[in-house]
Amino acid sequence: MYTLLSGLYKYVFQKDEYCILILGLDNAGKTTFLEQSKTRFNKHYKGMSLSKITTTVGLNIGTVDVGKARLMFWDLGGQEELQSLWDKYYAECHGVIYVIDSTDEERLSESKQAFEKMVTSEALEGVPILVLANKQDVEPLGSTAEGKMQTLGHHWLLLLGPQSPTSLPARPHLSSHVGTGGVEGEGPCCAEGLGLPSRSHLSQTCLSIPDIKTAFSDCTSKIGRRDCLTQACSALTGKGVNEGIEWMVKCVVRNVHRPPRQRDIT
Repeated sequence: MYTLLSGLYKYVFQKDEYCILILGLDNAGKTTFLEQSKTRFNKHYKGMSLSKITTTVGLNIGTVDVGKARLMFWDLGGQEELQSLWDKYYAECHGVIYVIDSTDEERLSESKQAFEKMVTSEALEGVPILVLANKQDVEPLGSTAEGKMQTLGHHWLLLLGPQSPTSLPARPHLSSHVGTGGVEGEGPCCAEGLGLPSRSHLSQTCLSIPDIKTAFSDCTSKIGRRDCLTQACSALTGKGVNEGIEWMVKCVVRNVHRPPRQRDIT
């Protein structure tokens, strides 16, 4: 009788809680992913403005409920001096979400080194890992930019053709310094006025999933037989967030080697 009542109490008033680490270099978008997850899975959660998120120094904590499972997220700072603290949380975690900045190719090798050190830890043996290629909302260089240049090629040549800017016919509201100026006094630059990407956007590229898998290929043998998925994501727009969370829930629930903690429903 006691066993029956105990089981009924757990079913009605308790959830299985799983601790999930969110790791990755600083500026990869870990906290943005956490806030986006809380907003999407917690109906009454009023999150902070994503534009106001700053670099994590220490630890951010958040929870989301997915069915009968509760995920407790630990978002750890990714600065080099804070990475030495990651392994203090390995023994208690049930899963890892590793976030990569797809637009920062210069730091990709640094991210790989941090991932490799993490995945080889014995304390994480058998723990599922979700690798998120974040910031996929930034379109690859050569797609949108080139398309718009080709579509507006005639206008682009008028502005950047053989004639010098000073020899072009006078154009009201446009600065004589093409590409760097804008509407006299204030307003968008010429490129923006024509619907072209800005110079800063043109200089930013986005690595694809195959690119990232190739860069991390040396780590494949070290991942072992655990569940591991590499997925495209945009923490800013929410693309891929739901799919990633739902995949992680399936993995931690079926991982008998790390049973959940029981927490009362609040």
